[in-house]
Amino acid sequence: MAEKIKLCDLSKCFGCRACQVACKQWNQLPAVQTHNSGSYQNPPDLQPNTWVVIKYKEISDGNGGVKWLFRKDACMHCSDAACVKVCPSGALYYTKYGTVGVNSEKCIGCKECVSVCPFGVPKYDSKTDKVSKCDMCLSRIENDMEPACVKACPTGALQFGDKGEMLKVAHERAAELGGDASVYGDKFVGGTHMIYILQEKASAYDGLPEYPRVPLSVIAWKDWLKPLSLLAVGGVIGASFLHYITHGPKAPDEDGNKVNTKGGE
Repeated sequence: MAEKIKLCDLSKCFGCRACQVACKQWNQLPAVQTHNSGSYQNPPDLQPNTWVVIKYKEISDGNGGVKWLFRKDACMHCSDAACVKVCPSGALYYTKYGTVGVNSEKCIGCKECVSVCPFGVPKYDSKTDKVSKCDMCLSRIENDMEPACVKACPTGALQFGDKGEMLKVAHERAAELGGDASVYGDKFVGGTHMIYILQEKASAYDGLPEYPRVPLSVIAWKDWLKPLSLLAVGGVIGASFLHYITHGPKAPDEDGNKVNTKGGE
């Protein structure tokens, strides 16, 4: 099964929030009261009931004026996902499309994924004691449909397709835009399955880390220490079994001392 990528060309996004609404509708996510934070952006961040948010940011246009930067914020679906690494219950997992799925029934509300995600995506709901996030509309993909956000985008800023094809489109578009335009997401955390085409440097966009990475503490435990500890346990078990085979079991003698049933003490 080919890996899939959602391509987000921010040069074509004008902040209509059709993707945000479509995500709400398809996933039947409830609405909650929000508060004005002095920005057109609403809500201020991703929430357990809001898996897609359009980020708004004003920057200088270099001529004394202002221009808007819009960014669709949602799960990046990392190939080397910190959330999957730390999830103890298997609630977060890799799908056959390379994306990161969510099984809410397995979620135990430990919030480990919330603390390690470099993009701040998973959100904990205290009412349900569950964590939730975008699953790239897995139910739609499995039925040969594109994600709801892609379907709703009126400008073609969102595209969905096979990994190789989408990466080619992304790099060609960045070259066409020129200047500070770049492709974001294909060179870290194993490569993401939501790829941005940025017009500006990553640092110009609200909440977008320049160098996202899996926390070193997670790498040290999951990739280094845990395998070594399992190897050590396996070595102890193996040595015990070898001792049993070569020397046999121990049994108490008449004085209460243990002797080897094969004749040795």
